[in-house]
Amino acid sequence: MHIYRTHHCAALTASDIGQTVRISGWVHRKRDHGGVVFIDLRDHHGLTQCVIDSSDADFDIAETVRNETVLTITGEVRARSEDTVNASLPTGAIEVQIQQITVQSVADTLPLQVNSDEDSGEEIRLKYRYLDLRRQRPHANIMLRAQIIQSIRQRMVAQGFTEFQTPILTASSPEGARDFLVPARLHPGKFYALPQAPQQFKQLIMVSGFDRYFQIAPCFRDEDSRADRSPGEFYQLDLEMSFVEQADVFDAVEPVIKGVFEEFSDKQVDPDFVHIAFDDAMLKYGSDKPDLRIPIEISDVTDIFDGSGFSIFAKNIEKGAVVRAVPGPKCGSRAIADRMNAWAQGEGAPGMGYIIYGEGEARGPVAKALGAEKAEEIRQRCGAEDGDAVFFACAPASEAASLAGKARIRIGTEQNLIDSSVFKFCWIVDFPMYELDETTGKIDFSHNPFSMPQGGLKALNEDDPLSIKAWQYDLVCNGVELSSGAIRNHLPEVMYRAFEIAGYGAETVDEQFAGMINAFKFGAPPHGGIAPGIDRMVMLIADEPNIREVILFPMNGKAEDLMMNAPSEVDETALRELHIRKQLPKKS
Repeated sequence: MHIYRTHHCAALTASDIGQTVRISGWVHRKRDHGGVVFIDLRDHHGLTQCVIDSSDADFDIAETVRNETVLTITGEVRARSEDTVNASLPTGAIEVQIQQITVQSVADTLPLQVNSDEDSGEEIRLKYRYLDLRRQRPHANIMLRAQIIQSIRQRMVAQGFTEFQTPILTASSPEGARDFLVPARLHPGKFYALPQAPQQFKQLIMVSGFDRYFQIAPCFRDEDSRADRSPGEFYQLDLEMSFVEQADVFDAVEPVIKGVFEEFSDKQVDPDFVHIAFDDAMLKYGSDKPDLRIPIEISDVTDIFDGSGFSIFAKNIEKGAVVRAVPGPKCGSRAIADRMNAWAQGEGAPGMGYIIYGEGEARGPVAKALGAEKAEEIRQRCGAEDGDAVFFACAPASEAASLAGKARIRIGTEQNLIDSSVFKFCWIVDFPMYELDETTGKIDFSHNPFSMPQGGLKALNEDDPLSIKAWQYDLVCNGVELSSGAIRNHLPEVMYRAFEIAGYGAETVDEQFAGMINAFKFGAPPHGGIAPGIDRMVMLIADEPNIREVILFPMNGKAEDLMMNAPSEVDETALRELHIRKQLPKKS
């Protein structure tokens, strides 16, 4: 017999009754019934109930053992009595009559309860993450993550993609977030950077003559934590394809994403990955990450308020503001309208105008100032019915879109309009190539600087930069951005001109992106790719509200590893070897 186990703790069934077996695991729960002790033994696979009575030699061990102590139990499999069968457990029809207990490791007093769903707080959970991961839900989340990654790999290989690994130590480059820097001991004063993404390397793989690349890539960005973003590091399905258009990338990615969500979730997966232009997304949903489960679309009603009797809006429109109307199904009460107004003020807006529709009339200060005809035009445009309300955001376009988009989500949530039983995907396409920094007046890239502009060099030379669209796209699911991607700019002359418009001379391109621009001068194929986030996919499929719940050893919101005490002080000798001197900020 094996020294530790003949079976794991979910393997024994009625067919094993009468056998002498050996199992090992943690004491999940102990129940002392006075002369009889029941021990639920748990391992990675599941639970087995074990029982011992006071006449057995190792009864004293069973009676005093703590939860989470590691035991090896030898005993005979027997049938449970009919009234004690647990149909919810694979081993629920049997129990092990203990003949021998071997204590492999004694557990100290526990800082958190492993055998319950009691929330011990984030700090305790992360400090003792190895205990937290013994709990059923976190353990299942990490197993789900592993299975999803395995499924993705199989699906990618089946489509002709080959997995390559790109460097972790590389050069710093401006890609939108702060780099994590690594001092180069052999090159005093110089630093490597951990890659924010394998962006340049995967494009160079295409230039190298490979056709379809992918990897489950670690990415490192020194940015703040959010519920859907882990500080420090994350993983993505990174892929790139040669000789493709935008539609080819979509055709490759959709079956992988759709297949994984169908395989691992009980929710319905809408088969239609709808395409929404960026401008339309900002207008109809107030966001480039729209949650399509909410059956509300925002309308532009600037023309109705322009020159109207509602002077507050009319005067703002003269100064360049726009008005966005957000339908509020079943929101036609003064109490709801007042709550929405107070909420908008909490978001930093002056408030939120509204019209309430009911009994064939429009009510409220806005309706009174506009008049019945214009109020009816708004009702028709927004599809409002009796018992509904329409709420208004009046501000510069970007601010109005933001407030209206948040209001749409709030209404959808409060009125229970969100269908939580479905995943709805969409592609956001036709992103603007450039945007204007309203503070500096400078034109800069709005998305990915390596994207091909629609219209190519001709558009860059002849069109207003702010009117140029790029072959860029985002994949969104239920209001969560899963991925960004683009058809790449593979022509040196186009790349130089694109950066020139954003204020970067040729010398900057040659210095910052030397590897890529030099490679393009030796013949580069048209290529494109995308990089769906693994962590976010698992978070959605697991139905977890925070991304830390699906990461094996996550940091807290302050980018601290409480378990390993990172970041930590470094010995002065090591700093001298790296030619680094600490210059800490002065204490205030």
